Amino acid sequence: MHSKNVTAAYGSKAGSERSTTAAQPVGGLAAAAETRLVAWLLRQLGNPDIEVVLWNGTSVCPSRNPVASIRIADRATLWRLMYQPELAFGEAYTDGRIEVRGDLVALIENIYRRPEPALAQWLWRPRRPHHNTLAGSHDNIHRHYDLGNEFFRLWLDDEMVYTCAYYPHPGASLEEAQRAKMEHVCRKVVLRPDERVVEAGCGWGALALYMARQHGARVRAFNISHEQILWARDRAAREGLADRVEFIEDDYRNISGRYDVFMSVGMLEHVGPEHYGELGRIIDRCLTENGRGLIHTIGRDRPMRLNAWIEKHIFPGGYPPTLGEMRPIFEPFNFSVLDVENLRLHYARTALAWFERFERSVDRVAAMCDERFVRAWRLYLAGTHVAFTTGMLQLFQVAFARGGANDIPWTRAHQYA
Repeated sequence: MHSKNVTAAYGSKAGSERSTTAAQPVGGLAAAAETRLVAWLLRQLGNPDIEVVLWNGTSVCPSRNPVASIRIADRATLWRLMYQPELAFGEAYTDGRIEVRGDLVALIENIYRRPEPALAQWLWRPRRPHHNTLAGSHDNIHRHYDLGNEFFRLWLDDEMVYTCAYYPHPGASLEEAQRAKMEHVCRKVVLRPDERVVEAGCGWGALALYMARQHGARVRAFNISHEQILWARDRAAREGLADRVEFIEDDYRNISGRYDVFMSVGMLEHVGPEHYGELGRIIDRCLTENGRGLIHTIGRDRPMRLNAWIEKHIFPGGYPPTLGEMRPIFEPFNFSVLDVENLRLHYARTALAWFERFERSVDRVAAMCDERFVRAWRLYLAGTHVAFTTGMLQLFQVAFARGGANDIPWTRAHQYA
């Protein structure tokens, strides 16, 4: 793992030690006010089944059977929670100024399920996002995807697919579900042998290689993560597919050429709504007269920015769009939407599989970096699972084609045959 990247994202090791502030006896008025403050906050959250324990040992618990306990190390942490709870909780948990005893997933789920819309606007108030310009996108992607292939190998599937899987049946393994997802998107665009495909944002190359190997396509795949491109090129050479798949280390804005199929799985979250019209122009420029395409993206039911802590520390520049916000990609260029599918529960299961595999590898992750990094990624993966189970996030697959293209499926039978 690249320690330089980790330091940039999470801070130095010297600054990551748990707070050692000793619990001090607190005077009556101050202690009573802080207890009432915690009780008020829990009421705003719908009195979730959690216990909050302050630094002086005071416990506030609206439930007889809490699923977990949050222990707050000091008064400053409490006040930061009151000012910007979403960001402050993640940072304090990562630093060790907040400890969670009990089921972390259940705790997050209790909190996410309860806020009313007005409270949600307070919890997830807008912030200045990381910009997705050419230079900004490169920096944003570098801070996440270039953490090191050996890190991601610990908890992804054997194909190294870092997007929502498609579970054909409840008992499917993560490996089976990721292969099913790749086949699912290929069928949605009715991929044929020797068709030219351009993939925008290809990860470690699994889908590009699958399209070439299983469907005989010729693929050009664009990605700005240096680590991922090197991995993908090496794998293409080892599998004898380098003549059918070209991995290009470049931004999607520099796509050139003409293609039968445009494929984007897990990239739109990193584009930003202000660039959707530009993306549409690129697709319009590169698709043939009968071209088809598919966009697979994390999304929302209503406009809202990404979780503040995740946006700052995990996915800088990330934004999950609503279906309505995606319109500038399609409407100005006369693209017809053919199929929209929401795989929210499939992503919930995918994220849970990642979380469980990560937990089995925490000792190795800690050896690569430090305990602070472990805590950050534990919270991120647990929170991702809960965001999908509670409906805070959606997973949209949108298949489309040129408005006048008639060489399209008559029914959906091709997706499931």
